[in-house]
Amino acid sequence: MVMRQLFIIRAFHKTLISLSSTRHFCASSSTSTSAFALKNVTKSNFESALSDLRRHVKDADFVAVDLEMTGVTSAPWRESFEFDRFDIQYLKVKDSAEKFAVVQFGVCPFRWDPHKQSFIAHPHNFYIFPRQEIQGDATSYEFLCQTTSIDFLAKYQFDFNTCICEGVSYLSRSQEEEALGRLNARYNEHSSDSSSGWRDVVDMKLVRIADILFSERLKNKITAWHDGLLRETNGGSQTEKSSNDLKQQLKTIFFKMRPALDLTGFTSHQLRLIQLVIKNNFKDLVYVSMTGETSSPQQLIVYTHSTSDRDLLLKEVKDCHYKETEMKIKAAVGFRYIIDLLSSEKKLIVGHNSFLDIAHIYRKFIGPLPSTAKEYVSSVQNYFPYIIDTKVLLNASNVFQPILNKSSTSLSKAFTLLCPQIASGVKTSGLADKNPVKVEVQVGDKRSLNWNSGSKHEAGYDAFMTGCVFAQACSHLGVDFARHPPSVDLHQNEKLQEYINLLYISWINGDIIDLRTGQCKPDSSAGSKGFKSRYSKILFSNIVLLWGFPSKLKASEIRECFCLVFGSTSVTSVYHLDETAVFIQFSKEELVSDFLSLKDTLERSNDPISVLHPLSKILEGGQTRAANYEAYRQICSSPISEVFFADQAEAVGIKSNTKSLESVTGVETREDETGANENRLLPDTPIETEIEQINSGPDLYGHCPTDEVDSLCTAEAQLSSR
Repeated sequence: MVMRQLFIIRAFHKTLISLSSTRHFCASSSTSTSAFALKNVTKSNFESALSDLRRHVKDADFVAVDLEMTGVTSAPWRESFEFDRFDIQYLKVKDSAEKFAVVQFGVCPFRWDPHKQSFIAHPHNFYIFPRQEIQGDATSYEFLCQTTSIDFLAKYQFDFNTCICEGVSYLSRSQEEEALGRLNARYNEHSSDSSSGWRDVVDMKLVRIADILFSERLKNKITAWHDGLLRETNGGSQTEKSSNDLKQQLKTIFFKMRPALDLTGFTSHQLRLIQLVIKNNFKDLVYVSMTGETSSPQQLIVYTHSTSDRDLLLKEVKDCHYKETEMKIKAAVGFRYIIDLLSSEKKLIVGHNSFLDIAHIYRKFIGPLPSTAKEYVSSVQNYFPYIIDTKVLLNASNVFQPILNKSSTSLSKAFTLLCPQIASGVKTSGLADKNPVKVEVQVGDKRSLNWNSGSKHEAGYDAFMTGCVFAQACSHLGVDFARHPPSVDLHQNEKLQEYINLLYISWINGDIIDLRTGQCKPDSSAGSKGFKSRYSKILFSNIVLLWGFPSKLKASEIRECFCLVFGSTSVTSVYHLDETAVFIQFSKEELVSDFLSLKDTLERSNDPISVLHPLSKILEGGQTRAANYEAYRQICSSPISEVFFADQAEAVGIKSNTKSLESVTGVETREDETGANENRLLPDTPIETEIEQINSGPDLYGHCPTDEVDSLCTAEAQLSSR
């Protein structure tokens, strides 16, 4: 089996990816459709956009969001498979959110206007890019780029130059807390002397003749200035310039009502020498470094008339440093102020296939993702208590089946089918137009009831489409916005209660996670019949993970080897993660330990029986490793992402595991609503990985009906499904 190539490149915050293409907004050919650009937000207009959004979000009935990322999967085996238990699915989403960057964030508040009987939408498209904003912070942002995702963005004219050069930076809540913690620690532990810089020069020795001459000359100049202060007031006069360097000046100014020398044109080494001169020769002078109106710090020598005045000055300087740094940290929060706004207002958040989006929001703007799905959903509820996924909504009711089918729940298709009057600007006949919800778009002073920015797969426009789909879906479910009391939040509407906080954790499996309970269940809704597969139920305790075997082996050959040893009905399925690893599901749980023990025995023996054993074909080369399903969880939980699974297992340090499965989550099977355990697979989806499925039969070599299916490219699937 030839595995598709996945190329990953590393991108740092200092790297400039330059693409000349920029977004163009195309007007619709329909005269009834208005085309004008949505509001693009960069660091130059972020403050004004934030001010506008504060007002719009506060008045909104719901807020739609959408994200564009630099990738989805860091390795082929980290794609979503139907053999993935729900805790594994979370670990794969967690890995994606930790390794890839969000480069565009769409926010679109929707407010119902009772006078116009329509929603007013305010789409915003934020370019965001993480960079080092706090001076002295050693953090270097690093993320991955997946070529399929970058190519996807470029295909839709994503402006990489704007993103990297003008994108709004951010700090997560945990990063802000860490930065403030370091600031408070420095403030509390530094002595007064350290604030004036003495600690840096205590051990400095004058060895070079040039340093000695420079120090002596500056000592004389400072002495003359100091003695002059004692005789008379010379505020505003300028001392004699250095005869060797006209750029070096000692200018008298006033600092906090005290006479001071402003040091200009000196090198950092010379300034250290000046500090040493002050330290050794002048008890009533204090060296101070302050951030002035420009970005360059101001170097001063300040006169104090007493010990108490000196202590007061040092405290004032120390407090100024603290406030300046605190303001810089607050300014570096950047785009996270938008997330804080959404969280504090407790509005209904609407997304489309949004579990990965919410994970990115948590990782980028709140803090490190918890290690388990249960901890994660509990924490998410604290920040975003009301979330609706339109992908779940569209598959949850028979109402939408005449309009949609399983293959048309991607965002763009749902928008076209459910909102034709907005998408095309032309009214059509059919179920979609029975109860059309009008949406008026406002961008600055421009308004339109039939708006099309022409910017598909731009986060701001996708957020707008998501909100339109939700509004139209609500109408079909019987939500009457005209009668909905303005004083009652939309998330309290009884017709929406059964859909709130339900997200697809994996669209491949159709598993839905309830953010209120942390429980995961298969999608049993009317639109989920495509998940029902002809393949057998999955029993995780019956699964063995095999890797490192000869790459030439196919699934049918692997199955045949096992059937020769354990019987023709011993193996129910063989599923390739990639060309180096497979899942093998046995018909009985005890066969897992039987195989692991037998493998260990054969590898320790070198007799003719071992060489001729049917499993020798799999064990050839001595690199074959096997473990139970729990080892798979351990491997997936590692932050390492090698391209091949066999390399990943070695990097994590797992060689083999003969212990029985210890289920951490208590989830042993995947069950549907009726209690039947089934392996659900999208039947119409093109796949690359092999699956061998066998049924009970008398043939020793398993000549039973088989199906070979390839594994789904999750990155492309998720991009197209949005």
